[in-house]
Amino acid sequence: MQKLQQGFTLIELMIVVAIIGILAALAVPAYQDYTIRSKVSEGASLASAARTAVDVYYSENGTLPGSTVTNTSLGLAPPASYNAKYVASVNVYSAAAGDIVVTYQTLPELGTASGDTLRYLPVRQGGNLQWTIATTGTSLPEKYKPRL
Repeated sequence: MQKLQQGFTLIELMIVVAIIGILAALAVPAYQDYTIRSKVSEGASLASAARTAVDVYYSENGTLPGSTVTNTSLGLAPPASYNAKYVASVNVYSAAAGDIVVTYQTLPELGTASGDTLRYLPVRQGGNLQWTIATTGTSLPEKYKPRL
């Protein structure tokens, strides 16, 4: 009589475990980056009020706010008022025309983005403003920066 095969061999099981281990080694860091990026996006949401205020200023005056601009001069609450679980403040930067600086909380769940800043820059495009994310003057790693 022939003996029927019953179950998997040890080598087959080891190959399956190795494949799962490789997939996990790739997936876990990607998932961690994804979760940090979603937490950093909170800053983009909170900065929208400041971006709108600078847009309104530009549409009413035809120029970007000067170097004396502050949150208060644009009708916004003080910078520390724009805070949340992952964002410490949102400030219209007074040293440059209409730049907006988002400062993140110092928290371990933000990984390498903890305590960093993100800077939005207004660029004139005809009669409108186009917002970009600064590559200098910001310490946020490139992989966490939101898309505009």
